[in-house]
Amino acid sequence: MLDIADELNRWAEQGRDFAVATVVAVGGSAPRRPGAALAVDGEGTAIGSVSGGCVEGAVYDLCVQVLQDGEAVVERFGYSDEDAFAVGLTCGGIIEVLVTPVSADAPDRQVFAAALSAAARRETAALARVARGPAELLGRPLLVHPGGSYEGSLEGHPDLDRTVVGEARALLDAGRTGTFALSEDGSRCGADLTLFVESSVPPPRMIVFGAIDFAAALVRTGKFLGYHVTVCDARPVFATRTRFPEADDVVVDWPHRYLQRTETDSRTVLCVLTHDAKFDVPLLEVALRLPVAFVGAMGSRRTHEDRHRKLRDAGVTERELARLHSPIGLDLGARTPEETALSIAAEIVAARQGGTGAPLTGSRTPIHHDDAKEREAGGAGAHAAA
Repeated sequence: MLDIADELNRWAEQGRDFAVATVVAVGGSAPRRPGAALAVDGEGTAIGSVSGGCVEGAVYDLCVQVLQDGEAVVERFGYSDEDAFAVGLTCGGIIEVLVTPVSADAPDRQVFAAALSAAARRETAALARVARGPAELLGRPLLVHPGGSYEGSLEGHPDLDRTVVGEARALLDAGRTGTFALSEDGSRCGADLTLFVESSVPPPRMIVFGAIDFAAALVRTGKFLGYHVTVCDARPVFATRTRFPEADDVVVDWPHRYLQRTETDSRTVLCVLTHDAKFDVPLLEVALRLPVAFVGAMGSRRTHEDRHRKLRDAGVTERELARLHSPIGLDLGARTPEETALSIAAEIVAARQGGTGAPLTGSRTPIHHDDAKEREAGGAGAHAAA
């Protein structure tokens, strides 16, 4: 539900009753990931989506029913071989949907409101809800903050809340959305309850080094993909807000110096577009030793070879060099800044999601690579957040 937090937060502030349907599990080629949500208010207004269209009508009706009954439900939707027009996922996947009422007088209203407010402000928090278990616990929320404080209670065994908080914090620290099973007494050796955790974290960072025309196009693409985008260049005449109005930050500083002092994490992507050794080499010395998601550098094949040689001379190891995506981008035949930005963004997505970059036409590779990874691991593990 946190993926539609902006609108739901407005509904909560306006005192509206609503029901929200959240995808809590998927199987096969499902169109939306866990956390995708559809909500319906007391007037019948709907926002969001759980399937991209396949089962929206049935889920809408469930929301209306739950809003009237005041009881949370879980429903599974899958493809019907007998009737392709029946309610189901014609893509062959399965989704499990938790539908929860959030009425103005509900005991858990304040917990949901706090979670939506935090997500709308892009603050870090995790919302844990019972996705499988006794009817009286289904949908019950617990809002967990980074420091370990929490709001709400599952009102079960004294150890249950404490264990849920610990598990939710682990998912929150990784910025992930996922599920875990516990016994009703809070021990990890049972599976009486399945908890679904949605992590609300600030958007990942994209830092673009080099205030050139290609950077302007990449800023727009990065914003479209949901990144907090920073442009950094040592030349004040180029690194201006006028040239990059859509960037979240425009920084005038030497790239390596800025990278040393700014915050990065395992979701951060670094795009080096300067293709100038005096900037690139000291910058990449720092970048390739950081635990970030992606490091890419623009340049010709000749520039790439010369850059590698200078980085080796500077003490960068072969293992560190292997992390560098250079020349940056997939081979799309790109010419314009916009096409080049698209090729760079495509490589970032492929690198982060485990894609090959090959055409799906004629390919036998999985469309959803995280599904394949889960099958290989026996279906265990948490899903990455949006």
